[in-house]
Amino acid sequence: MIKLSQLKRLRLLKACLIWLVLIGLVLIGLRIWPKPILVNLIPHSTAIYASDGSLLRLTLASDSQYQLWVALKEINPNAIAAAKLYEDRYFAWHFGVNPVALLRGVWRSAFGGSRQGASTITMQLARQIYNIDSRSIKGKFQQITAAIWLESRYSKQDILEAYLNIAPNGGNVKGIATASLVYFNKPASQLNLPEAITLAVIPQNPNKRWSLSSQNSPLNQARLRLWQNWLRKNPQDAQYSADMALPDKALNHTVNLPFVAPHFTDAILSELDQAATQYNVRTGLNRQAQATLERMLKSYIENNKNMGITNASAMLLDAKTMQVKAMVGSADYFNAAIFGQVNGTDAKRSPGSTLKPFIYALAMDQSLIHPASILKDAPTSFGPYSPENFDGRFFGPITAADALIRSRNVPAVSLAAKLSQPSLYDFLKNAGVSNLKSEAHYGLALALGGGELTMQELVSLYAMLANHGEFRPIAPIQDATNTQKRYRLISEEAAFITLDMLRQNPRPDTNEPDQRVAWKTGTSWGFHDAWTIGVAGNDVLAVWVGNFDGKPNPAFIGIKTAAPLFFQVLDSLRHQRLLSPYSAVEALPPRTLSRVSVCAASGDLPNKYCKNLTQTWFIPGKSPIKISSLHRPVTIDNVTGLAACNAGANTHEEIIEFWSSDMLRLFREAGMPRRVPPAPPTGCNNTLQTITDSPQITSPLKGVTYTIRLSKPETIALRANRDGQGAIYWFADTSFIAKSETGNAVAWTPQKAGRYLLRAVDNAGQSHSREVNVEFVP
Repeated sequence: MIKLSQLKRLRLLKACLIWLVLIGLVLIGLRIWPKPILVNLIPHSTAIYASDGSLLRLTLASDSQYQLWVALKEINPNAIAAAKLYEDRYFAWHFGVNPVALLRGVWRSAFGGSRQGASTITMQLARQIYNIDSRSIKGKFQQITAAIWLESRYSKQDILEAYLNIAPNGGNVKGIATASLVYFNKPASQLNLPEAITLAVIPQNPNKRWSLSSQNSPLNQARLRLWQNWLRKNPQDAQYSADMALPDKALNHTVNLPFVAPHFTDAILSELDQAATQYNVRTGLNRQAQATLERMLKSYIENNKNMGITNASAMLLDAKTMQVKAMVGSADYFNAAIFGQVNGTDAKRSPGSTLKPFIYALAMDQSLIHPASILKDAPTSFGPYSPENFDGRFFGPITAADALIRSRNVPAVSLAAKLSQPSLYDFLKNAGVSNLKSEAHYGLALALGGGELTMQELVSLYAMLANHGEFRPIAPIQDATNTQKRYRLISEEAAFITLDMLRQNPRPDTNEPDQRVAWKTGTSWGFHDAWTIGVAGNDVLAVWVGNFDGKPNPAFIGIKTAAPLFFQVLDSLRHQRLLSPYSAVEALPPRTLSRVSVCAASGDLPNKYCKNLTQTWFIPGKSPIKISSLHRPVTIDNVTGLAACNAGANTHEEIIEFWSSDMLRLFREAGMPRRVPPAPPTGCNNTLQTITDSPQITSPLKGVTYTIRLSKPETIALRANRDGQGAIYWFADTSFIAKSETGNAVAWTPQKAGRYLLRAVDNAGQSHSREVNVEFVP
């Protein structure tokens, strides 16, 4: 009998062990089997924060609740401990259900005359996740079953984190992270002990406990009860008892949620990947700078409404981090009359002349100019395109730096026509400018704002100059800063020189340059857009004045309308020290850049006859440089006043400028006529006095295809320049076309489509040739 009894016990023990192993395997399987992540089981709000951590905007989740999710480690430990103490002090020990509390609750509900809550934290989580109505016996059983299921699938840490993030906190506020932001305007990690106690008691009765309206309010009474229990476990915290007194005012609520920088937060929300679990978005927006831009734009419009100015946009960017520091998309977000909710910084507009600095930068990189190079500002036809300056005047010969500062159109278009690999169009494509049409669609008008860019695209281009020619996309979200692509668009030297030239642009209020800012204006054709944009240290500021409906206004002129607003904003930001600190190191030129003396009149290295010198930047290996031949000695006969071949007793020497015929014409037209060099006597071999330059074709343009309509035949202007006067003979392939005077145009009508070799030949047989393509369209 004894042996049989022992055998039965052994079999029973074996069966129990097998069952325990099976149960253990099942539990392990439930834990390791793929399961939904709790954070993905509920809808979420998105919180957008400023650079100082303050809340800019909190959105509603898809279920019309305010609900954020934060990791357990980002919640103040006191808040976690207070929640467990108040809701479920045995949370760490039970399996989802507390049998003792459950039986006590049933007994008191059945025989005590009052209902007694017995739900654990896990049971409350199960009710929230699975939408269980636990007021019936059936619902309570479902809740218990679901709680055990959760405990078998998730760790205690997962369950506690989920509970704290979905617990109701009054109204449509759910979760401790949301409640902390709404009620105390701080993240859950920064809650103090009294605040943690307050948030611990709200979920048990959220409809009555979200108001601290009086000393006897349900919330305050619950707070004090929990506080007494807390002190029994943590007597060292008695020092906070005074802080547990009723606050001077009621808790904040959702009606007081901030709605700062609405255009900026709208843009953030539209760009967020909806599939990503990014619900707390941190940005570089500076709330003081944002308030300054909003205030300055509103004041400017109020003071200038008599000019028909009703709307404006502005943007401030930190070029070093590519973070947006401030963005005002319109003068009034809530003004439907001006389409206030449209974000003007993201609207495609004509940039006017604001693209000219990049033409000059590219031209320097392509060995076309340096700052002191002499350009021509005169009426010029580029095929059928004949640009004019905004003021309708032409300055004649002008340095590249002055042409940029004074925003002369013809020199800019002339340089743009010579750019290649990349052209201006290629440059914009490389910079990521969106929705560009074909290059042929714009032609050379692209140089003067013929295309459309957004303010954000324009700001990123100027930030490229501040970043030494390296392009980086704007990173509105801080986490994206480290992942942005970087690539070079122009050389470091060209970027530095371009900013240096723009710093010489005089302010409209003082008429003096402000060396702390490199800036440029722009006015679109037809007075639709007025721009000013500039680089101040590491910051890029842009302002736009116009109408979203495209209605023109003669007041929309960059220098007259946008520039005053630009400098008002800039000065205010400086006064408040809201701009990035100016670094003298950042202002130093690249080591590869040199300063050289050039002849001021020609822009070339001075010969011994040029006495008026000036300093300019020089990029070794790129900047075009040659010895100036403009100033030459001429022997003058004292009797006749004409040029003499050789020096003698009755001669003297004069230094005369030998300008080309087209430049002499420009000087005359600009009201600054220059002396025409006297012709040397026949047979004289003095090469210094001899005009030896061959003709140079200036029209048609190099590398341009000319399209001629059969329905309306057009001509192509042929023009060539050379030193001195004289006839120019034109040939197309081997056929003679016409004769013209130096600098004067002659019309040519091609008879068929195809490629032509044009030659300009002078009386001495010197020539210059250029290929041109001609096509015909109906």
